[in-house]
Amino acid sequence: MAVLSPRAEAGRSAAGRRRGDGGPAGRRRVAGWGFITPFLVVFALVFLAPIAYSIYLSLFRDQLIGGNHFVGLDNYTQAFQDHAFWSGLSRVGLFLVVQVPIMLGIALLVALALDSGRLYGRDFFRISIFLPYAVPAVVATLMWGFMYGKRFGLVASVNQHLHTSLPDPLSPSWVLASIGNIVTWEFVGYNMLIFYAALRVIPESLYEAAEIDGAGQWRIIAAIKLPAIRGALVIATIFSIIGSFQLFNEPSILKSLAPNAITTYFTPNLYTYSLSFSGQQHNYAATVAIVMGVVTMIVAYVVQLRGMRKEA
Repeated sequence: MAVLSPRAEAGRSAAGRRRGDGGPAGRRRVAGWGFITPFLVVFALVFLAPIAYSIYLSLFRDQLIGGNHFVGLDNYTQAFQDHAFWSGLSRVGLFLVVQVPIMLGIALLVALALDSGRLYGRDFFRISIFLPYAVPAVVATLMWGFMYGKRFGLVASVNQHLHTSLPDPLSPSWVLASIGNIVTWEFVGYNMLIFYAALRVIPESLYEAAEIDGAGQWRIIAAIKLPAIRGALVIATIFSIIGSFQLFNEPSILKSLAPNAITTYFTPNLYTYSLSFSGQQHNYAATVAIVMGVVTMIVAYVVQLRGMRKEA
């Protein structure tokens, strides 16, 4: 039996560790896979599998004769030519361009006011502003829908007692702005908390250096606070963009109060819901959902890329 030299034995052990033959590195690798395997399984079941199944459904179409047939990309061609889909997409696009900056602007102003230390009752205001986020979206929409009522709600009471003629918030001209008001009321506190948390981790030494240099509050905000929370601004913007494209609860609930203003294709998500559950067009509904997912991903990625580029 050959006896290996100490150097050869060490080389053999190192080779075994590299191959993972029971060495410490191999055991760590196995343990690592053991930790992440449950996550990978859950991720595949709840995220990848539904997407794959939706893509599969989008390649078929139910026909009167012959049942479900493979049609390739015909459903996607139909979606790009669908006036109802583009109408809903343009509506949420307008909602995004107008509502998101207003909501984030208000949240940023409130966060800066709370962080300034000059606001009396700061804890009370922080909790009060965040509280609407704790209200379920269904409850919030029903509450605002009652206040919007021109015959029975707050608008009706104001018109009756003050002898005014306020515009109907649930009319076709105002319903999108009314929904924007509900969403802003719901999520200002959420975004405020993101900005406020980012402001609280700014080192105090930066403020002390700015005071020594004679910088005022506006200069501190522009030169220290806003650059320091740029990452939080980007994250909140991306979340708001995704939420805008997913707009569903508010128009779906208000539809019964404003049937002439909110159509079945008011938003892409509402259109998808109507196609699937009312029209039984599951394949085309999956197609619209896939297209909306791609559009949302592209817009969110562009915003993230621009934010990261500015931060760099």
